[in-house]
Amino acid sequence: MSPKKRTIVILIADDDAEDRMLVRDALEENRLTNEIQFVENGEELVDYLHNRGKFTDKAKFPTPGLILLDLNMPKKDGREALKEIKADEHLRVIPVVVLTTSKAEEDILRTYDLGVSSFITKPVTFAALVDVMKTLTKYWFEIVELPKP
Repeated sequence: MSPKKRTIVILIADDDAEDRMLVRDALEENRLTNEIQFVENGEELVDYLHNRGKFTDKAKFPTPGLILLDLNMPKKDGREALKEIKADEHLRVIPVVVLTTSKAEEDILRTYDLGVSSFITKPVTFAALVDVMKTLTKYWFEIVELPKP
């Protein structure tokens, strides 16, 4: 395993505790050793990225190399958070992958228009989620070159 692979932090923004656990388990099932951080809504996501509030410790909450973003969250939804991220010159380089239950064409078009890197509809079964995470991690951590966080 290359050292590059271990240094990339994955930040998962999802308000559903069960979905967070399933994504974490699916990543672990693929023997992914990356550090995984979680936030529960768009406000926390933006605070994390700016190291504000409870996320001020940069060593504990490092800049992620990849964000997995749910669209439907309380306080500030994924669409609003995505818009803020892509409007920020320092944050816009972080790849954002939407991972949501939405299949709405409007969501797909709007998030790509806002600068999302990929749009994935959450699979229904855990086995399918493991497959999606395997493909996603292979692509983002073995195939593409990511900017340094």
